[in-house]
Amino acid sequence: MTELFFVRHGQASFGAADYDKLSELGIQQSRWLGEYFHRRDRGFDYAFCGNLRRHRETATAISEGLGHVPPMEFSDGLNEFDFQAVVTAYVTQHPQARPADGAPASEYYRLLKKSMQAWAADELDAQLLPESWLEFEDRAATVLQQLMQCQAERVLVVSSGGAIAMMLRHVLGYDPQTVIKMNLQIKNASFSQCLVSHSGVHLSSFNNVPHLDHPERVHAITYS
Repeated sequence: MTELFFVRHGQASFGAADYDKLSELGIQQSRWLGEYFHRRDRGFDYAFCGNLRRHRETATAISEGLGHVPPMEFSDGLNEFDFQAVVTAYVTQHPQARPADGAPASEYYRLLKKSMQAWAADELDAQLLPESWLEFEDRAATVLQQLMQCQAERVLVVSSGGAIAMMLRHVLGYDPQTVIKMNLQIKNASFSQCLVSHSGVHLSSFNNVPHLDHPERVHAITYS
């Protein structure tokens, strides 16, 4: 049996010129996660990591906390969908939906949710998008099959919220609206555990942050 630990990247740099870079908190969240795995004696035989900077930085910080760098393979299949392109396509068709300058982060999350709903319903201009919703579904299914075939006991998978939510769609069989809801609730540097057996892949736990379950770390539970 293989254990897959799907980890969402640490907090990225929301609102900065380069979102893809982890914030200082994002690095710390990821290092704490590695330390938690070390305390629980959960070393990894292998690791798969998306090719985005925030994925690589998360994997590095986890390895620092763990005290061990597992053999690692990088895969574009684990990259997040281009949420900026999806939002831009939606705002192009619905300019009134653009948040005002200085709007709170909650306004941007509402915009992302509406944009994803339109994307899933195939209502956006395909010429403005690098991939369709169905192509994203297929990409997630392909990489999940690759992970299921990995001949290792415990595998670390570093990715993004949307990609993890879509892979879990193929595990649990939920609808596109649930993909969107799951995406928006996955915490930074959280892990979801799946078990792979001869009968398939099964979700064991979801969106865990035991490394942040301390009064002095409440501030470190983030979603961006």
